[in-house]
Amino acid sequence: MILTYYTATTMIIIAYLLGSIPSAVWIGKKYYGIDIREYGSKNAGTTNMLRVLGRRAALPVFALDFLKGFVAVTIIEMLKYDVHIGDNDLINLKIAAVFAAVLGHIFPIFAGFRGGKGVATRVGAVTGIYPPVALLCFGVWFVILMIFHYVSLASMVAGCCFPLFTLISPKVNESIPFVVFSFVIAILLIYTHRKNIERLKNRTESKTYIWRPRRVSPPAAGPQQHGGAGAAKEAKAEPKAAQEAKPKKKEMKAEPETTPSAESGKEETKA
Repeated sequence: MILTYYTATTMIIIAYLLGSIPSAVWIGKKYYGIDIREYGSKNAGTTNMLRVLGRRAALPVFALDFLKGFVAVTIIEMLKYDVHIGDNDLINLKIAAVFAAVLGHIFPIFAGFRGGKGVATRVGAVTGIYPPVALLCFGVWFVILMIFHYVSLASMVAGCCFPLFTLISPKVNESIPFVVFSFVIAILLIYTHRKNIERLKNRTESKTYIWRPRRVSPPAAGPQQHGGAGAAKEAKAEPKAAQEAKPKKKEMKAEPETTPSAESGKEETKA
């Protein structure tokens, strides 16, 4: 029994350490030379990475933050082979691991206790506990984002739907700890987005477009425009590296040629 207690405590500590991995901070410093907490919303999360550095930087951050929550819950599954731990105890330990991972993301020990809001970590943790509810919440998040283009609004709406989906899910609505956990997660999500709520009220919240169609200008008509302006555009579109790679022509100064007749004339005048 004592060994079980220490094992469970160790796994909760591991969950906090997993959540403390500051993926946004490390990726920003390693590959872009900036601390993401000094730019944009000053939040070390996927949304701020998307706004400041783009999708190429945001996707690995989301994947790593998702895995932090998923792995923190999954390692608790190893305790189900312990005879001293029942099904309710296992769910309670998973909930404790979720809070530990989210706490580590918000207050990371590896990044001076300045982290993000833990949205992706919560999604990964809920996916590890009950994937259908997480999939429904992701669907709500995606629809709200595509309609209003506010990541914060989409996250809060999806978080508020989490306890509703939990209540209508037959496999988890009988677990009172999980139902309470879903409401606590929703409240915590609203609390961590209080600054975003103020910006939404003031209409100063930044919009995020996951996919935006390219605007293609119609081709210029007429031979003169095609030969003049079109050629100029092609020259501008030429990569700078290709222009630098071209060998530069050296201007040779033409020296005046001296003919034999001119040289003989000069000698006669001297004489």
